[in-house]
Amino acid sequence: MTQSRSDLARAFLATTNWKTGICSPLAGDASNRKYERVRADGKPPAVLMDAPPEKGEDVRPFTAIARHLNGLGLSAPTIYAEDAQHGFLLIEDLGDALFAHAVAAEPSLELELYKAAIDALIVAQKASAPELAPYDAQAMVETAMLVTDWYMPQATGRDTPGSLRAEYEQLVRDMLDRLMIGNTVLVQRDYHAENLLWLPTREGAARVGLLDFQDAMLGHPAYDLASLLKDARRDVTEDVQRDVLAYYIDQTGEDDTAFRAAYAACSAQRNLRILGVFARLCVRDKKPNYPDLMPRVWDNLMGDLSHPNLSALRDFITTHVPTPTPKIIATIKAAAHD
Repeated sequence: MTQSRSDLARAFLATTNWKTGICSPLAGDASNRKYERVRADGKPPAVLMDAPPEKGEDVRPFTAIARHLNGLGLSAPTIYAEDAQHGFLLIEDLGDALFAHAVAAEPSLELELYKAAIDALIVAQKASAPELAPYDAQAMVETAMLVTDWYMPQATGRDTPGSLRAEYEQLVRDMLDRLMIGNTVLVQRDYHAENLLWLPTREGAARVGLLDFQDAMLGHPAYDLASLLKDARRDVTEDVQRDVLAYYIDQTGEDDTAFRAAYAACSAQRNLRILGVFARLCVRDKKPNYPDLMPRVWDNLMGDLSHPNLSALRDFITTHVPTPTPKIIATIKAAAHD
């Protein structure tokens, strides 16, 4: 008889020093992973990650990147125990002080926290990266097609014509080929306020707890910065966006003009991809809350496209890609129930 995920989780915990622990649910993410906080007498709180392999999950990228980041003196969760075959990890509990919560509670902390996030990002970027797949122009073009393949059909009520899709693909490719040049670094790809934790009792870059980096690849240094400052889930104030971007350029010595252009390109690609991802999460995966975030993503995208180097793509988007109005959002959300 096949064991349930719950039975397998209990069997895994029984092999650890938290075997007598009490589990309570933690908020999940957009993946098939589930999380529980485990409290056991005499032990620090831990987190049980349940990542079912039969649903395409694999804990090995998480453990590899976590160990790499910890080896740099950063604050990824320590791995206490692992069962890669069945998809379970027991990891360090870094607490609940997500940047999004910390800034909401004390808005005056925003600039300090975001500069600390830059410090941690620079440490990761300066180190020799592990062997990872490239998130190069080709890979970014492929993921940007989610907007034509998922968002536009839902927003317009019809499949995107092949000629229009091809025109969009070429515009994105031209933008990235022109602007995405230079050295590649580790990009965590979900570097934002709901994946970063404030750990003020630690020092330096270790004050930033890191989560959700298992999809890391090798890409442009501007990508994670765009993820941080053009957040799909919270509004980063314009002053903080301006000051933190300038802080990054100053700390790294990047060419100001070239980096800002690459930053706009990375952010535009990311926001286009997210529009498609959120539509897919709603329609295919029956997660109807994601379309509510689309207006912020759209506003971020319009800011990106205001860069003069992105004028051709801006003309295409404003002509052919519908703005996520309340009516369109309601239509997409309704598809989750079909």
